[in-house]
Amino acid sequence: MLTRSRKGWALPESAATPKSVWLSRRRLLAAGGAGAMLAAAPGAGYLLGGGGGGQPAGMAMADEAPIAPELYPAPLNEAYELDRELTDPELATTYNNFYEFGSQKNISMAAQALRLRPWTVTIDGMVEEEITLDAEELIRRMPIEERLYRLRCVEAWAMAVPWTGFALKELVDFARPLSSAQYLVMTTFEDSSQAPGQRQFWYPWPYTEGLTMAEATNELAFIATGIYGEPMPRQNGAPLRLAVPWKYGFKSVKSIVRFSFTDQRPTTFWEEIAGQEYGFWANVNPEVPHPRWSQATERMLGTDERVPTQLFNGYGEQVAHLYDGLEGERLFM
Repeated sequence: MLTRSRKGWALPESAATPKSVWLSRRRLLAAGGAGAMLAAAPGAGYLLGGGGGGQPAGMAMADEAPIAPELYPAPLNEAYELDRELTDPELATTYNNFYEFGSQKNISMAAQALRLRPWTVTIDGMVEEEITLDAEELIRRMPIEERLYRLRCVEAWAMAVPWTGFALKELVDFARPLSSAQYLVMTTFEDSSQAPGQRQFWYPWPYTEGLTMAEATNELAFIATGIYGEPMPRQNGAPLRLAVPWKYGFKSVKSIVRFSFTDQRPTTFWEEIAGQEYGFWANVNPEVPHPRWSQATERMLGTDERVPTQLFNGYGEQVAHLYDGLEGERLFM
């Protein structure tokens, strides 16, 4: 008899949002004028908030068209379920860490200065052939889907959102790295004329992050191009950001312009700034506290509720094997 094993993070069917409700939300988005419909019916679907100032956070600036808007909403990959309700999109798109635009959470309006056209992406390093192409061309080459993921910030808050994008493995396959490549390094844009935070010279700009090749090709590693059924807002990392839900959020580098393959483990942005607090691995573990606070619980964004933190953010079934034999490493920070 065929049986289906439930993923470790999955919500029991008795507690899940009914599928009819979920599908009705997606149909609203697929219809024309989704923003106006949702504004008229709060709670009926995804609504990207603007954080003040009147402009929805998911809306492109007046002189720029959205990148590949016809790809949204994308088909939902039902293999990725949640054990909690989705975070209010108004919160998820206005409570953001993006140090390029400021060290506070209310950077959503400042981030609207980011120009998304032209946006080129370079794939280089230990690959068969280095390539530079437009972000829109790259996105259109990839199999786009929607996944529901948890996100756990190292600051001990959490949210749950629907990302649109593609498996990072698809990009790795497209890049054709050499067999000797051991790491994938991802780099954010650098332009202080758009991003005032980059004028703070004491930070090692541009922002960089890295994964081992095994992590980068794991089924969960995801390049997100959208959120809540729409193209990615600038403050959430447009046009390309990483989503690795078993790691603390600072690993999920935003607004990527370069993917480099190497055989040398990189020293990443926060590791260079404060290596005693932020390491290369950054796997979620409730039993390993940050030097300045506990990681045993997390606060769900939009509530005062604290819930227990799960090892690997609840994704251990998919990723724990990646760290076999690495017991001597600081895997969890």
